[in-house]
Amino acid sequence: MLLSGCNSMVVLNPKGPVAKTQSDTIIFSILMMAFVLLVVYILFVFMLTKYRASKTSDDYEPPHMEGNKWLELIWTVIPIIIVTILSVVTVRTTNAVEKVPAGYETQKPLVIYASSSNWKWHFSYPEENIETVNYVNIPTNRPVEFRLYSYGPITSFWVPQLGGQKYAMSDMVTKLNLVAEHEGSFMGKNSNFSGKGFAQMEFEVLAQTPAEYGKWVQDVKNTAPKLTEQEFNKLLKTEIVGRKSYTSTHLDFAPAPMDMSEHGHGGDSKTESTDSGKEPMDHSDMSNMDHSNMDMNDSSSTESGH
Repeated sequence: MLLSGCNSMVVLNPKGPVAKTQSDTIIFSILMMAFVLLVVYILFVFMLTKYRASKTSDDYEPPHMEGNKWLELIWTVIPIIIVTILSVVTVRTTNAVEKVPAGYETQKPLVIYASSSNWKWHFSYPEENIETVNYVNIPTNRPVEFRLYSYGPITSFWVPQLGGQKYAMSDMVTKLNLVAEHEGSFMGKNSNFSGKGFAQMEFEVLAQTPAEYGKWVQDVKNTAPKLTEQEFNKLLKTEIVGRKSYTSTHLDFAPAPMDMSEHGHGGDSKTESTDSGKEPMDHSDMSNMDHSNMDMNDSSSTESGH
């Protein structure tokens, strides 16, 4: 039990500004709650010691008291102040991590479509016209916009050292802005239980210098095969696969669904087209593809509650 404390907590070991903001908020909240607990425990011990029964005579009768308005006011106002401070900090943090991190607003983000299917992750790079499965490489010090959706149950995309989780759903695209300021290999995972293969839904995020990232992209283009619709459909049906790389993306023949803002959340009536230049499929297209490529009545769907 003691040695388990020697492991560093990845959530509190940030490697990017988004994760740093969230880590600072977590630490601030812990310290504030620890201070509250300290005050409560001190008062608890003080009351037990000062007013213990053994200090009074057997015939002692406490005086009748109606209450103290100042004490009532203090223990009402203090919790309100604590909750207000935590609420303000949480709201500010939430708004900050939903945007491109400060200092990177002027840079063009690298857009990566991250879609989940049957215990695996597909990463489509429209800008590079390549696709990977179960691993994703990104350049350091450049904003990355992950566009998330699912070909099955709801999953949750999470890279603890780069930022918090966000859900991937089958009928819309959600966006997550991350930046890696340090080179290295970071663990990513599905943090939402979605069935029997949930434990296998881990992937590696490799943050590289822009030069190394460019070399990797060129290497994929020179060595990897093209992703065909037949191959993609096979991938969707296969439950567990290893790492794969392709010189094209599935966005060419299976565009992402509409952005979340187009579902009555403040967007206009137009549908968002993908970087591949094709219009996204409507709900019926998405439904047909999901049910033609995945058996939604298998045991995994039952376990996931969908």
